[in-house]
Order: sequence, then structure tokens, then C-alpha cells
Amino acid sequence: MQSGPPDSHHASRRRQRLSSSPPSFSADAKRPRHAGWPVAVMATAKARGKLPETIDLTERPSAFQPYTGAKRLVIKNQRPPVDRESQVEEYYARIETDLEEALAAIFSARRPAVPLERLYRGVEDVCRRGNAARVYRLLKERVDAHLQSVVLPRIRRNGGQSNMDVLRSVREEWKSWNAQTITIRSTFSYLDRTYLLRESLPSINDMAITYFRRMVFPPQQSQAHASSLGDRVIGGVCDMIKHDRRGDGQLDSALLKETIRMLYVLGVYVKQFDPVFLRQSRAYFEEFGESWSTSSLKDYISACETLLAREEHRCIAYNFDSTTEKQLLDSAHDILIESYSEKLLHSDSLSKLLSDKDVKSMKGLYDLLRLSGIQKKMKAPWSEYIRQTGTDIISDKQKGDEMVLRLLELRRSLDLLIRDAFQKDEDFLWGMREAFGKFMNDRKIASCWDSGTSKIGEMTARYIDMLLRGGLKALPKELLSDVQDRAAAEKEGQASTADEDAELDRQLDQALELFRFIEGKDAFEAFYKKDLARRLLMGRSASKDAERNMLTKLRGECGSNFTHNLEQMFKDQELARDEMDAYGLWRRANRERGAPLVDLSVMVLSASAWPTYPDSRISLPDEVATEIERFDQHYKDKHTGRLLTWKHSLAHCSIKATFPKGTRELLVSAFQAVVLMLFNSEPPEGFLSYEQISSATGLQGGDLDRTLQSLACGKYRVITKHPKGRDVSPTDTFTFNKAFTDPKYRVKINQIQLKETKEENKATHERIAQDRRFETQAAIVRIMKSRKSMGHAELVAEVINLTKTRGSVEPAAIKKEIESLIEKDYIEREDSCYTYLA
Repeated sequence: MQSGPPDSHHASRRRQRLSSSPPSFSADAKRPRHAGWPVAVMATAKARGKLPETIDLTERPSAFQPYTGAKRLVIKNQRPPVDRESQVEEYYARIETDLEEALAAIFSARRPAVPLERLYRGVEDVCRRGNAARVYRLLKERVDAHLQSVVLPRIRRNGGQSNMDVLRSVREEWKSWNAQTITIRSTFSYLDRTYLLRESLPSINDMAITYFRRMVFPPQQSQAHASSLGDRVIGGVCDMIKHDRRGDGQLDSALLKETIRMLYVLGVYVKQFDPVFLRQSRAYFEEFGESWSTSSLKDYISACETLLAREEHRCIAYNFDSTTEKQLLDSAHDILIESYSEKLLHSDSLSKLLSDKDVKSMKGLYDLLRLSGIQKKMKAPWSEYIRQTGTDIISDKQKGDEMVLRLLELRRSLDLLIRDAFQKDEDFLWGMREAFGKFMNDRKIASCWDSGTSKIGEMTARYIDMLLRGGLKALPKELLSDVQDRAAAEKEGQASTADEDAELDRQLDQALELFRFIEGKDAFEAFYKKDLARRLLMGRSASKDAERNMLTKLRGECGSNFTHNLEQMFKDQELARDEMDAYGLWRRANRERGAPLVDLSVMVLSASAWPTYPDSRISLPDEVATEIERFDQHYKDKHTGRLLTWKHSLAHCSIKATFPKGTRELLVSAFQAVVLMLFNSEPPEGFLSYEQISSATGLQGGDLDRTLQSLACGKYRVITKHPKGRDVSPTDTFTFNKAFTDPKYRVKINQIQLKETKEENKATHERIAQDRRFETQAAIVRIMKSRKSMGHAELVAEVINLTKTRGSVEPAAIKKEIESLIEKDYIEREDSCYTYLA
């Protein structure tokens, strides 16, 4: 044997010898004659039963050839012949037996004696042979027999008397059956994936569910002869829901949730459970409504909210079907809301909640009504409450000064309800505005006031005056902005209402909301004009910016004609400052040596733009009177043809007072100043009498009384009254208070303001009515001048439309003005028409 590879000549000779004379083996020989034959090949071939009696090895050369020449291997099969058909039948019979025993073990919760893999292979072999239908039939028979003969009697035996016990027993069997079904499915998986799928037959899982359903919920035709097991299962579920509704602690949450899932899987949820559950729920809702029907509206709303929330939570928590949830809640809405809508919308009960500002209950009521789609029905009692409450506020003469404040509190509470309870429903917002417009302009409601509807305009102007004088701190907390208002303002890019200026602007907007409802805006204009003049002249405005801002708002609401005089008042102030600068330059240029210097500040007002003020004659100190005469001469020289009328009642000044305990600067009115100047010299008697002061100053009556009272009986008593008391009488005497002291150097002594008398208020309203008459006549003339001829009804309608921005005019008043114009020969009547006379 050579160590290297054989040459081609030897290799070809070797292949020729192997092909012509292959080696042979004897079947009974212990080992082959050819030592180079692979014995492992022979053993493997024999084991597989594929070894032929004679094997020809000529095609495979051997690497080991101790002999020369061809050899032949002969193998003879010595086993006896076997009946293959009988073996196959025996094999399949054994598989069927193994499957039956395995099913019995699975149903008994035991492990099958035969490995599951062998059972799976057996099912596969049977199916491949074509006996899949037989295996499926065997499986169904064993499943049905087990459920009917074993499981059903066990449920009845362990179920007990109550529906809950039956339900628990069925649930336990269902859990066991699911576990057994999993094992069966894995064993018969080949049957499930081939035969049943190909023949469109129910899967093993569906078959197991179907037979279990037939056991618990038998078909209708056999229901009369079967037990009411399914009814008791449904009854057990409904009993658990009853326990949950009563809250008695007997609810098994896990059992209820698993049972609902079981009913889903069994396919009886819709037909078996749903109708019973909804029928019992409807009866429960009817009973609940009757039991709460006699309670208050607030308690009924709270109870319904709680019930609906629990019902909805139960449906979600225990996986009820969405259709069931919708039908259940629709039934609750129909019974508890629509059937009791009269109770929910009762005007008196609703008014009580609104007057109590019960946002929570109103939100609950709105949400309940919205669930049934009848929330718009609440608009009628809502508007009626607003009209009635507003009527009570306007007709309350004892609280007339608080009218606007109470109206704004009402408006604020309603705004909060719309925002927090009604989800910003526009219908309720418009209903509120409509109701405000009706009761604020109702002449029957305002007839309790002598000035009629003009009273509302007057009080609105007074309220705005209070705000602009710095009355923000006097407002109740209910009117101030809350957290949500501030957040909304910041979201819209506005200044936060936490800022005082921004809050004041918001309060002005709220007051302007009431102003929009007022038809008699001329009354508002008259009183706003008086109050604005007082603020500007006395320097009492909290903010110049707020004043300008309010003027801009009024111009935007009513136009420039409405605010023309108001804007002129601001212009007069600016012109007065320029005038004083010019006078100051002139005075310094023409000042006489030795003349006392009095710092005089004068504000020249246009008589047409400003309110009229009474003239008060007083005896001024000589140096003040001289300075006034110099300004008067300077003004007349500069503006020829103009006449100045001095209003000393509006003047105020600063004087320096020397007390034994220190010098103080007193900020007083002109009336107070002339009185204090009398004490510069010691009176001969040591005091000044009431008559002496009146004679020296020229003050009389109420002006003198209020002035002396402010100096001797107020907070800062710079003079002393004898005898002591709060009121001033003509017999009193007064002395200089040498003991006066105050920690502040500058002391402001307020003049006691005379409140507007009834006569003055009445005169103002009469002037408003007279102006309204003139405006009505002017409107009639303008209309007739353009139309030349008109009927009475058309003319009245045109006049109302033309004058509505200033104030509403009654048709009777318009007819009266038409008669007045006929008498003045502006128009004439021809038949049923009026004709304009040029």
C-alpha cells in the first residue's frame, strides 16, 4: 500500500477490476470477507428494513484493498413474513383507546398516562389516514357525555339554594372547563387545523363553548324539561348588582366581573342577560324616583347624580357591553329626568337654588337635563327668576343707593353660573341679557320712583363715580375677579386682573354692561357729567387713565355726540394749564415790589360744557382778592368779550398755620380758609361768635354751618366750639385750638359736602325731561323736513327709532310734541297726514 495517491494507471485498473468482479459476502458469515466494508452502513440499512438481499458495491471504491480481484456481498433475509394490515389496524385501535383514556384523565383533572406528544402524533396519523370525522365524533360524544353526566350533576349538587351559590358553582366549573379545553385543543390541534378548518366545522374551542352553553342554558324546546340553571345564573348576576346598588357589602367584585366575561364568551349576554338586567334596572329606577320625589330639588339632583355616576362606573368597571350601558343610562334618563322634568324645572325650587348661588346643584341640574336633551327648557324659569329678582331690586326704595351694586352682584352670580354650571351656553347668556333689558326699562317697575326709568341711569352714573373716585376697595369680594378670570385674561393677552388698574377696568366694563341695557341714556349723561366735573375740579379721580379709558368706552358705545361735552371738560383742563403758565410769566414780569405773593391757580371752564354751580359771595382776604382782580384783568385783556364768574364754592387752598406745638400746612376749602384767617389776630373777647364769623366772611346758613362743623367737630379740630357738641348753632362761640397737633406736617381737612337735596335731584330730572322734549321736537322737525308729508304711525315709528339712543319716548309723548309743533306752525295736519311747513 503506497503512502501517496495512486497514479492514474493503477487507479483505472482498480476501477476496472471492481466493476467486472464485485466482492460478495455471505449472509451467515460473522464478518465480511472484505475488511474494508463499512459495517455501520449495513447496520443502519438493516435497522430501517431497507437492506436488500444483495448489495452491489461496484459503484463505491474502497480505500483499503488487501486482496486483488472483484468480490460480491450477498445478504439474505431470515425473518418470517409479517401481516402488515393487521398491524396497522392494531395501531389505530390502540390510538383510539389512548385518546379515550386521555380524555377521561383530562376530565378527571389527571395527567394522561400516554405522553401528549404521542397522542398528538396519533391524532395526526388517524387524520392522515382519513378518519378525522371519526375522531371529531369521538371527541364530541365524550365532551357532551362528560358535561351532562358529570359536570351538570356536580353543579346541582354544589349549587345550594341561592342564586349566588349556583353562580359560584357554575363559575368554578367554567374555569375548570377552560383549563381542560386548553389541554384538549393542544392534543387535537392537528384535527383543529386541518379537517375542521377545511370542512368549515366549529373549532374545538367553539364546540367546547357550545356544549357548555347547552348544559347551562339549554335550547328553548328543551327548557321546559330542563332545570332553570341558566335563569339562576342570570339571577345570581342581578342579585350581585342589587347588592352593589344597596351598598350592603355582599358584592363579590371578582365574581361579577368574571361572570360577565363568561356570559360574553358563552354568547348568552345579549339574549339571556341583557333583557333581564335592563328590566330589573328600570324597576329599580322607578322605585328610586318615587322614593326621592318628595325631597327637595337640591337633594334630588344630588341623588340622581350619585346614582348615574355609580351606574356608569359599574358598567365600565365590570366590562358591561357599551350597548347595555347606553340602554341602561337612557332608561335612567327617561325615568329620573324626563318623567320628573316638572320637578326639576319648578320655578320656585329653581329660584331657591339660584338665590342661594348654589353653583354645584345648578351644574348638576344642567348636566341632568342635558343628558335628556331638555336643558333648553330651563331657559324659561331662568329668565323669570332674573326678571323677578331684578324687579325686586329696582322697586326697593329703601336700598335705592345700593341698586346698581345689587344688580351687578346679581349679574356676577349669573355670569358665574353660565361659566361654571352651564358650560358657557350662549342661550342662557342671551336669556339673561334679554331679561335685564326688560326689567330695567319697564315703566311699571320703575313707576315707584318719581323719575321713572331715569333713576336707573342716575344710579349707574353714581356707581361709576364711586369707582373712579377710588372705590374699588369698597366693593364686595363677590364682584372681584377670581382665579379663572385672571387665567382667562392672561390667556387672551390682557393684563392680569390681579393688577389694580386692570381690575378697575374690568369693574368699569361690568358697569358698562348695565349701561347698555338702559334706554334712558340721557339721564346717565347728565349725572355722569356732574360727577365728572366734581372729580376733575376737586382732584378726586383715582386715575386719569381710568377717566380717559371710561370716556373712550362711552364714545364707542354711544358715539362722539354723546361724549362731546365730556371731552370738552378735559380740554378745558388742558387749556387752563396753558392759561396759568401764561399768567405766571405775565405776573412775574409785572410784579410790584413789596406786594405779597399769592400762588393763585385758576381753572377757566366753558359754561356750555360744565354743569351750573350756585354763586356764593364771600369776603376774601385782601391779598387774595387783589390777586383775583389782577387775573381777571389779565384774562379780559387777552380775551375780549369774555366774562368770568368766580365759583368760590369749588375753590380750595393751602395755608400755613402756626400752633404752639408746631407749624402745619392745612389743605382746606376756600370757605374754611376765610374762617381760619379770622383767627390770625386775637379777638377782643378771646373768642368769635357765630354772628361775628358770619358777618366777617359773608357765609350764611348751611354753608357756614358745614364749614364750622368741619373745623371744630371733625377729625382735625383746629378751632374749638363752645359748648362742645356735634352740631353748630347760632349761639355757639369759637376759639383757636392752641393744643392742636398731628404727626403729619400736611393735614387735609375735608369740607363737609352738602348732599344733593330732593329738590335739586328733581330739578335735574325735570331738566332731563325738558331736554328730551326738545330732542323729540327736533327729531320730528328733521323727519318732516326730509319727508315733507307722513302719516301719524309712520312718523311716531321714525321718531322712536331716531331717539332710542338717547332714551325711549312713549307714543303719547310724541303725539303731545306733534301737537306742540302744530301750534308753533312747524307742521300742519291734513286729514290723516302731517305736512311740513317751510
